[in-house]
Amino acid sequence: MHAAATFIGNATVLLRIGDFTLLTDPAFGPAGSRVSLGHGLWTKRLRDPVLDPLEDVDLDAVVLSHLHGDHFDRAARRRLDPHLPIITTPQAERRLRRQFTAVRGLPTWKSHEWTRGDQRLRITAVPGKHGPGLADALLPDVMGSVVEFAVAGQRGLTLYITGDTLYMPRLAQIPRRFGDIDAMLIHLGGTRVLGLLVTMDDREGTRLSHLIGAGRTIPIHYDDYKVMKSPLSRFVERARREGLGGVQPIGRGETIDLPLRGLAAL
Repeated sequence: MHAAATFIGNATVLLRIGDFTLLTDPAFGPAGSRVSLGHGLWTKRLRDPVLDPLEDVDLDAVVLSHLHGDHFDRAARRRLDPHLPIITTPQAERRLRRQFTAVRGLPTWKSHEWTRGDQRLRITAVPGKHGPGLADALLPDVMGSVVEFAVAGQRGLTLYITGDTLYMPRLAQIPRRFGDIDAMLIHLGGTRVLGLLVTMDDREGTRLSHLIGAGRTIPIHYDDYKVMKSPLSRFVERARREGLGGVQPIGRGETIDLPLRGLAAL
């Protein structure tokens, strides 16, 4: 039994967990392409995706944290199978369902699951807040996701994907509800739009990492677009200063194993 994450770029990660394959926040456009942030705002991509996540891959689903151009761009809309399941927010479902027939919007704390033999994969939507104060209402609804994998009823992996949330104490409900978090894909970058912080910078990222207490913290979403202002190095250095263990940066195109509880030999 095996679980692994391959980093494509920005928030796009290919997850292979047991017999299941997921793709997060697909954005396939090249460096130099522009994406919409809504309300007439645009940003430019600075780095190419390093791999084609659709080549020779049989996807079970896409996990889409929210409908922003740097997470679901025009290239992804063109290339994704219109019958591929997409797990996302109810708001994004309403905007995508004409093109994607299997899109499913999950309210916060609601789940969708698949079974394959004795394997079960469950995705639960968890809270997210994209902007500060009243500005959040002008941004797309965002969700985090908790991916739970079990074999024959035995827990194997609990993975938290933060989505483009800011830090908030309410996120402490995640480890309270799900128990120990084995790994976390944390969206960073300190993204600023019109001067407002709309994704976690190094300070907020370390606060959330302490709050969640994941066994492994994997930073993504930090320098692919022009609006990102807080480099990965700041988070890694702050985490070191604060004694935060388990931080594991992942390079573009790199695959790292995810920790399985007692299932690796199966």
